[in-house]
Amino acid sequence: MTSFPDGFLWGVATAGHQNEGANVHSDIWFLENVEPTLFRERSGDACRAYERYEEDLDIVAGMGLTAYRFSVEWARIEPVRGEVSEEALDHYEAVVDAAIARGLAPIVTFNHFAAPAWFSAAGSWLAPDAAELFAAQADRVMARFGDRITAAVTINEPNLEQLLQAGGKLPPVAEQIKREMLAAAARASGTERFFASNVIPADAQAAFQEAFTVAHRAAKAAIKARRPDLPVGVSIAIADDVALPGGEAHRDARRAAVYDHWLDVARDDDFIGVQNYERFFFGPDGEVLPDGPVNGMGSAIEPGALAGAVRYAHERSGVPVLVTEHGMQTDDDAQRAAFIPEALAALGDEIAALGDEIAAGTPVLGYCHWTLMDNFEWIFGYGPKLGLVAVDRETLERTPKPSAAAYAAVVQEARVVAV
Repeated sequence: MTSFPDGFLWGVATAGHQNEGANVHSDIWFLENVEPTLFRERSGDACRAYERYEEDLDIVAGMGLTAYRFSVEWARIEPVRGEVSEEALDHYEAVVDAAIARGLAPIVTFNHFAAPAWFSAAGSWLAPDAAELFAAQADRVMARFGDRITAAVTINEPNLEQLLQAGGKLPPVAEQIKREMLAAAARASGTERFFASNVIPADAQAAFQEAFTVAHRAAKAAIKARRPDLPVGVSIAIADDVALPGGEAHRDARRAAVYDHWLDVARDDDFIGVQNYERFFFGPDGEVLPDGPVNGMGSAIEPGALAGAVRYAHERSGVPVLVTEHGMQTDDDAQRAAFIPEALAALGDEIAALGDEIAAGTPVLGYCHWTLMDNFEWIFGYGPKLGLVAVDRETLERTPKPSAAAYAAVVQEARVVAV
């Protein structure tokens, strides 16, 4: 195996709303429970990770990993505007300390889509004071346990809607249902408008991109004010876009529409978070669908996609990469177990590391697999499977899959080589 840099972070990524359960004060919970709704099912108890986080961290540590990415849920910390829950801050501080006790570096995401319902009912990220409110949230989190975390991700996938729209991932009727759902949420909350980060109407995406940019910079400033040395970045959804002969213009148009704004923003950050699941091919007439096996997203299974996405992200931004998400949606865990080692071998080749000195290639700080366990996948509910650990939907019992062992084996070998 190609060696990875000394200190390379080997982890998994999770998100609060998708795992914790009963995130009742969040905008996503609100949207799950209005009619009509775009959500196939309600999150409910999710995986009850809020109570079972130590059990989950034991699984992560048992795999020999060294990092754990999770989100702090703003809706739990500030369920009502201006009312801060000390219990919630205590909880997330306990998660940080429990991770450290198990040798896991905490990577904290300050917003992973879900926000307080009151925030979204007041205009969400388009409200004039949105960035100020988010910066205040970042400050209170940093004040409590910012001295103990390893890296900070301000906003998760602020470009998700652009990627979905550009790739035609949702049927046209989804846009209409989305608008009807948001209108119903506004009526139910007694406000003129209601938004959420991962259900943005097509005609509002440009405004949200600008608002997310301001909010990211405000949160970063608040984080740095508390701890200037802490690495801070934003995580974006980024596919590996490959141009076939004559397809360069279509590839470049996709990059310009979906990624380049955020890669340019990242030039002023400490890293760019890369979240990769797919590779797209472009010919003279646009996107080309290749032959061969596909994953649950309907795209080709391409283990080299991560390395390609990482390469472009660094080339454009000029800053190191932190792989904050990568994985495969599939019901066939054997596919995932085969996919992970191949993808990581390609990533290692892209890094081209020798011992603890990066000799050539792309600087990558770490890799977090999405996700630890099968969970609530937003509008798609509990159907999609991306976890290394299966979760019984009745008992919520956790059972590691063969892919967890496959990932653990890669990490063990890599850490031995690094030593």
